[in-house]
Amino acid sequence: MLLNNEINVNLGQNSTIVYNMTMTIDLGTIKNELEKRELDLLSPYATKCLESKGRKRPRVDNFPIRTEFQRDRDKIIHSKSFRRLKHKTQVFLSPYNDHFRTRLTHTLEVSQIARTMARALKLNEDLTEAISLGHDLGHTAFGHCGEATLNELLPNGFFHNLQSVRVVEVLEDMNLCKETVDGILTHSWGYKPKTPEAQIVQYADKIAYINHDIEDSVRAGVISESDLPKDCTEYFSSNQSDRLGKMITDVIVNSMGKPKVAMSEEGWYYVTKLREWMFENVYLDPITKAEEAKARNIIKSLYEYYTEKLAAYCDKEDIPQLVVDYISGMSDQYAIRRYKDLFIPKPLAENTNDEALLRKIQNEIH
Repeated sequence: MLLNNEINVNLGQNSTIVYNMTMTIDLGTIKNELEKRELDLLSPYATKCLESKGRKRPRVDNFPIRTEFQRDRDKIIHSKSFRRLKHKTQVFLSPYNDHFRTRLTHTLEVSQIARTMARALKLNEDLTEAISLGHDLGHTAFGHCGEATLNELLPNGFFHNLQSVRVVEVLEDMNLCKETVDGILTHSWGYKPKTPEAQIVQYADKIAYINHDIEDSVRAGVISESDLPKDCTEYFSSNQSDRLGKMITDVIVNSMGKPKVAMSEEGWYYVTKLREWMFENVYLDPITKAEEAKARNIIKSLYEYYTEKLAAYCDKEDIPQLVVDYISGMSDQYAIRRYKDLFIPKPLAENTNDEALLRKIQNEIH
């Protein structure tokens, strides 16, 4: 590819000489150098781009300046489903306070934590970032409340990690690398990731939401720092930053030079205990859940409405998934707006006196 560069040399006294230079740059060498850098610098356990199992469909690389995993990351960032995360609930429904986390800020915090661990362990940071940014693309409006409601309505159940895979493979057809898709699928606990980068995201997701949900819950007045289990705060610290740092460091130290990423047994014990405490005292707390009945009703009403609406256009067996695809992509505010449009009565348009006057004039003329 030819690039024209113009160089200005200032000689003083308003005298300038302009040199026009033409350089030939082989863009393909940029990607090749990045791939070689992975082979030279990354851990032997890291997933390298040159060893990727590829995509479902081959593609032509017109601008070979990024590795395949970097392309996956960029495809996700530029997707519509990623942008919608900014208005989806993390824990507190439809927060008007800008300091509470949304699904998007959660995703960014997961990405930051995961990249820190990947860099320290010399694993593939680009793959780790791509998985992190895509892991929650299939999450519904109203957080886990919305997910639980759709799980009850959909004949085969609803799971946000499976829906995230459906988003990248079907609804937006991003044609991602198989390693990225595997990481998105297996970020939920109970799955076995095929790469250490995906294992990192499993831990980063838990570390992120436990810590930021504690901070948000304290801000909301649901709990205070002193309420946290004493043995957990003694092990990790009651300070948010210190607690987060110790969890991340635990994973790094325990995984250094090993083929598998894992937290120490003691660290995982206290993480699990803290997570269980959060479920009992925050996630299932009556104050936190006070509005969930309304959110459930919105999701259920929309599901029933669109199921009936599509009956005249689609095969019966296809309707549930089509409806769930639509509803799960909604942000909190869009779901509320559609509910209002469909189920809340609107006032009839009122005729103004001006309109009445015009009609009277027209009648007299005729």
